[in-house]
Amino acid sequence: MYTIFSLLIFFLLVIFSTLLYFKLKKSRQADLDRGVCPSCHAEPKKFKDPKTGVEFKVEPIKSKLLRSHGCSGIKEFEYQCSSCGLKEVHSSVGQGCSL
Repeated sequence: MYTIFSLLIFFLLVIFSTLLYFKLKKSRQADLDRGVCPSCHAEPKKFKDPKTGVEFKVEPIKSKLLRSHGCSGIKEFEYQCSSCGLKEVHSSVGQGCSL
């Protein structure tokens, strides 16, 4: 009887930890898409030239397309933080061919 309860608790623990892992991974990708580093919390900086009034934006996150698997396939991006050196690869669903 104790074996069944312990296996049930272990099974539920595995399910919840897997769901938590995917939730954290998705939130990290959302932060990287916004331009915020999830490791050092560096945010995009905006500067304004007082003479000309032109606004400049310096982003700490650089993204690079690694692979594109067609029009409706998955796209893999590499995100790199210029302030702390964080490097992560995430995949996202393609947005179509935009013909």
